Amino acid sequence: MEEEEEQEGGGGPAASARFVRCLYAVGFLDLFGVSLVVPLMNLHIKSLGASHTVAGIIGSLYGVMQLFSSTFVGCWSDIVGRRYSLLACILLSALGYFLLGNSTTVFLFAISRVPVGIFKHTLSISKALLSDLVSERDRPLVMGRFNAASSVGFILGPVVGGYLAEFEGGFYQTSFICASIFFLNGGLVWMLPWSEENTSNRDHYQDKGTNSFSAKSNHDLHLKSATSRAVTDSSFFQSPWIQVAAVLKKIKGIACSNLWDVFLVRFLMSVAILLYYSNFTLALEERFGVKPLFAGYLISYSSALGVLAGCLLGPITRLYQHNTYRLLLHSSTFTCMLILLYTSALSIWMVILSSTFLAFSTTIGRTCIIDLELTVGGNEASGTLLGVGQSVTSVGRIIAPLLSGIAQEFSPCGPPSLAVGLALVAIVIMNANKQKYCSHGSVKLKDQ
Repeated sequence: MEEEEEQEGGGGPAASARFVRCLYAVGFLDLFGVSLVVPLMNLHIKSLGASHTVAGIIGSLYGVMQLFSSTFVGCWSDIVGRRYSLLACILLSALGYFLLGNSTTVFLFAISRVPVGIFKHTLSISKALLSDLVSERDRPLVMGRFNAASSVGFILGPVVGGYLAEFEGGFYQTSFICASIFFLNGGLVWMLPWSEENTSNRDHYQDKGTNSFSAKSNHDLHLKSATSRAVTDSSFFQSPWIQVAAVLKKIKGIACSNLWDVFLVRFLMSVAILLYYSNFTLALEERFGVKPLFAGYLISYSSALGVLAGCLLGPITRLYQHNTYRLLLHSSTFTCMLILLYTSALSIWMVILSSTFLAFSTTIGRTCIIDLELTVGGNEASGTLLGVGQSVTSVGRIIAPLLSGIAQEFSPCGPPSLAVGLALVAIVIMNANKQKYCSHGSVKLKDQ
């Protein structure tokens, strides 16, 4: 029975397995709550009398806040501990959605986006916590399951939100429900067995380390537990200026590290995928005459397959002998080929075929790039690494619409064609740094 719980939790003891499953629930509730509201926001702000330009500016400001806050919040979680930073992010995001439920003017709507824009990093901190809990070998599997659980929430949320929006004052009710879900998530995080995890997780790996992991992995997990407990007990109560100085020191360490190529690959692949989806609905209508409803069904179909891909990451990583670099290279190459197939598609069936396999390749690639960041980063704090990675993706979200608009002036296939070029550049960079990645991969395999 204990072995089953270990496998289910990604290699940890029973306490760690429960901890990991609770984090899956946190991810599900987070995206379920957000997806209740986000699809309705444009309609709501326009109903308040905002022009398209004002709505666009508010949306861009949210993206800019996410860009600059991702790295700082990730660093802050390394300084004060995951528990307090995760709780703060959840509760302040809940405050933002509560304010959104009271936004009867454009100004109040804009104000409500500020706490969410700064502190909506629940998923990043949860991933950093998962990285602290599990070994490198099991990290892709656990991250894949976490992404799958979150994606289920993102699939169900718009359906429920759309239904609630049909009622009078539906948007306000939906916003309050979203805030309530975040408060529920905060309660779930508060009740997690933090002290039990800090002790039993370390003891288990010391006693049973030879069964699953090497002595190095056990030592790393011992340090993670001890450091996490020490940070939680003391750093949260330090002076804010001391915390800020520590955050800036960690950011400087990342800036001076040799991770630029990993983040560049993440940036290029993020922009490529965003370009693929940027004019997806419009391009299908212009190229094949299909209605937007069909494009919506196709996107939902791809999202559902993405959930399945997250669940299959375990067998796939075992097939690749836990070589994250090779799996990322192959998935990125496959993504590039599939976007090229979509660009040159002569029928809607070729689009469906490319969308089917693209759901798998992008889900696998997204998980692998996070794992590669944490592996190559080595001694760097996981929260900081994930925060910087999220900032890199935010830059992509800001740049992709601009590139899409320019490329679309030439052809409906312009954005995906540009995406193919960017993906090829990312593949070339990975091949050029093959020795660097393989050196980390070989150490990882030896540790197992």
